Amino acid sequence: MRLVVVGCAGSFPGPDSAASSYLVQAEDADGRTWSVVLDLGNGALGPLQRYTDPAALDAVALSHLHADHVGDMAVLGVLRRYRPAGPPPPLRVLGPEGTVERIAQLAGKDPATDTTHQFDVEPWVPGRPVTVGPLTLEPVPVLHPVPAFGVRVTGPAEDDPSRTVVLAYSGDTDACEGLDALAADADLLLAEAAFHEGRDDAVRGVHLTGRRAAEAAVRGRARHLVLTHVPAWNDPEVTRAEAALYEGPTTLAHPGLTIPL
Repeated sequence: MRLVVVGCAGSFPGPDSAASSYLVQAEDADGRTWSVVLDLGNGALGPLQRYTDPAALDAVALSHLHADHVGDMAVLGVLRRYRPAGPPPPLRVLGPEGTVERIAQLAGKDPATDTTHQFDVEPWVPGRPVTVGPLTLEPVPVLHPVPAFGVRVTGPAEDDPSRTVVLAYSGDTDACEGLDALAADADLLLAEAAFHEGRDDAVRGVHLTGRRAAEAAVRGRARHLVLTHVPAWNDPEVTRAEAALYEGPTTLAHPGLTIPL
């Protein structure tokens, strides 16, 4: 299993990155590559095409319905509907209740952009894992102003398919029990860190800081921390410094970052 960062800008696309989107891929026993995208925020469909054919995705898993995590679902539908080879079968989409309505809202009322029929949407059910080829996705409710989920992805290790590894994606969240459940014994914790210590202390229940992400990694004994969802107005090195209490490997996400698990 491997992670490819497609977009990692927080809250809106930045000058150097699309908004949140992460490609997870793994091969099954027959050598077929399975591809799942965790979120598809504003601007992410463009760079996604560098790494895989968007019409050949096996699933999209949406953490929540804010535009910086779902904004490009509308144009993904356009790509699928109008590609010269013809539309592929409906794409499996996993997301919170209201996902169908949110994609329709983004697509607008023009019949030419109606792409809801391009997606086969399934609502997340907490505690109910979902299987996509060799990958298992487990949604975990987290703390955000709208219904939101982190996703624990379990799959075969890149260097030894007989070994199982875990990628834990926080989605958007503040510190909470769900975040701790995600991070527990994860091989990689992909954690948002949109806030800064001190500057944003008065706002809780929305985002993590680098420190709070690191604290979750420490509590969960995660083996690698990747900090992401950093807005363009933040200094990412400040975010990294806030996470210094975590003594394991710490990486700042950037577009194109590829990490084998």
